[in-house]
Amino acid sequence: MLKYVSKKCIEILRKFLLIFIIINFITKQDVSGYRFGYSEQNQRRWSRHHGYCAGKTQSPIAVHSAKALSLHMPAVDMIGYHNLLPYPLKIINNGHTVSIVIPKLSEEQLAKGEFMPHIRGAKLPGEFEVESIHFHWGDKNNRGAEHVVNDIRYTMEMHIVHRNRKYSNLSEALDYADGAAVMGFFYNLDEDEGLGLTTICRHLHLVPEAHNESPLNVTFSLSSLINDVDIDKFFTYKGSLTTPPCSEAVTWILYPDPMPISAKQISRFRQLYDVEEGALVDNFRQLQPIGNRRIFMRIGHMHHTNIQNLVSEVDYKKWNWFH
Repeated sequence: MLKYVSKKCIEILRKFLLIFIIINFITKQDVSGYRFGYSEQNQRRWSRHHGYCAGKTQSPIAVHSAKALSLHMPAVDMIGYHNLLPYPLKIINNGHTVSIVIPKLSEEQLAKGEFMPHIRGAKLPGEFEVESIHFHWGDKNNRGAEHVVNDIRYTMEMHIVHRNRKYSNLSEALDYADGAAVMGFFYNLDEDEGLGLTTICRHLHLVPEAHNESPLNVTFSLSSLINDVDIDKFFTYKGSLTTPPCSEAVTWILYPDPMPISAKQISRFRQLYDVEEGALVDNFRQLQPIGNRRIFMRIGHMHHTNIQNLVSEVDYKKWNWFH
């Protein structure tokens, strides 16, 4: 009898232990923000664990040339964009997107005068160093991009994420309103391949499922990704990360003229998988209210303008980010 009771107790304890482990795992994953979904229902849940996701300056938004404020401002200086990125790059399928992580330079490289690519100009409050690249795409060709430009949602959107150089890392930077800058580029389905995407598309097979990651045996320059873009023309506004924790720390710069992406190239993105959702597609956030924000559109042809010289110009300092 005692032997029977003992076995029964052990079985009950095992069940409780299993339930505890499962609950603990789910709770930790959920609170960390690592596990989130893109369905309409899942997106409504984001703000339960990340308060910023219900904020008033969220991204993405719809931008329109007719509604944007035309403003004289310098172009974005892309310093070091023609240099090859530090080696080795890492490609990651995190279950939400495919990301190219760029390693930091070593002390030895810095001592030799090497530097990370960075940007300045436009209405950026400082210099911003590149951190990573990632993409958002759809299951169909008429959706995928996060921002909507002149009523068009393009097939795919690429984000080049930068950190304000006055902060030591991106995690710290996201605690501040001037912490990050993201440049958004769009892709539209075309008969021609997007030449800048060739290297990345060739290596997507290395990360077919969520949590797969792999070093790349090649490197490339950031400028090679955006050769087909008119970089003199852009929209800019204040917003947030488009994924949890939705930190409202981002100065957005959107280049509206799309680059080509072929059917074969976009199909390679659509072949990626997420553990829970199946095919990794439609990984874009719903449009967010613009609220009292201003969206600026660059006009003029000023290049490499020192912002300190520009702030005295009435046209540049006339407008703030908000009404």
